[in-house]
Amino acid sequence: MSVIENSKLTVVGAGAVGSSVAYAALIRGSARHVALYDIAAEKVEAEVLDLAHGAQFTGSSDIIGAADISVAAGSHVVVITAGAKQNPGQTRTELAGVNAGILRKMLPQLLEVAPNAVYVIVTNPCDVLTVIGQETTGLPPERIFASGTVLDTSRLRWKLAQRAGVSTSSVHAHIIGEHGDTEFPLWSHATIGTVPILDWEPLDGQPRFTKEELDGIAVDVRDAAYTVIRGKGATNYAIGLSSARIVEAILGDQHAVMPVSTVLSGFHGIDGVALSVPSVVSSAGAKPIHGTAFSDDELGLLRRSAGALRDVADSLR
Repeated sequence: MSVIENSKLTVVGAGAVGSSVAYAALIRGSARHVALYDIAAEKVEAEVLDLAHGAQFTGSSDIIGAADISVAAGSHVVVITAGAKQNPGQTRTELAGVNAGILRKMLPQLLEVAPNAVYVIVTNPCDVLTVIGQETTGLPPERIFASGTVLDTSRLRWKLAQRAGVSTSSVHAHIIGEHGDTEFPLWSHATIGTVPILDWEPLDGQPRFTKEELDGIAVDVRDAAYTVIRGKGATNYAIGLSSARIVEAILGDQHAVMPVSTVLSGFHGIDGVALSVPSVVSSAGAKPIHGTAFSDDELGLLRRSAGALRDVADSLR
């Protein structure tokens, strides 16, 4: 595969998340053409108008939108954000039933107009919906996957960087598993620069990380979305940015390693469940890195995450 020229991104859903994905993609120049689709005509037209008014400041990308699904025709990437939003106190898996119904109806229509696109599911619970979406479409698993724990990983690296006194880009750590309550950090591979996380000596004289402190950071990362939702009703800016970054890896054929969520097959004995694991993201889609090593405890956590998600997916069939 190769870099996609004259690229087109369609964002499905013009709510807080979808409009933020489109906004981030325009500002970052993620795609040459950006389309926004939503069945709420007045809403999508207003969002597109607002975004278009800033076209002078966003480079060469353009923005269109409509309540007609034909606006997605010819897309190279389709990012799906449509669905019921997560309310305060509501878990992602509680959203599963209604959003699975929306996805089953919408995906065949999208495939008619964008048969060659890579599909990225952001709507929650994104892991379960990826399984439903892959079964509904019959697409190869690499061509329909979820944004997974890319955002959670960014949250983790931000917190570690703040504590360590380094830039976020110098922190190498991943959240994997479910994008939700059973997610966990892959501490066995976490480093700051080349230094294992527990061996890092902060430059400001603070003490080293302890296992107990890292456990606390993991909880804070896991619950971060609930904190934001409680305060403002939705998470949108960071998921917009992280989704745009995934789009860039696809359209730029970057072969970037990201913890996106694909339906796994033979991954450390896990099959038929979508979980976030380090994966290579390119114009071909996302392919899990099967050589990823886990400690015994981490492997147990990964299998626990798989079990929780399998139960939810089975309940929707």
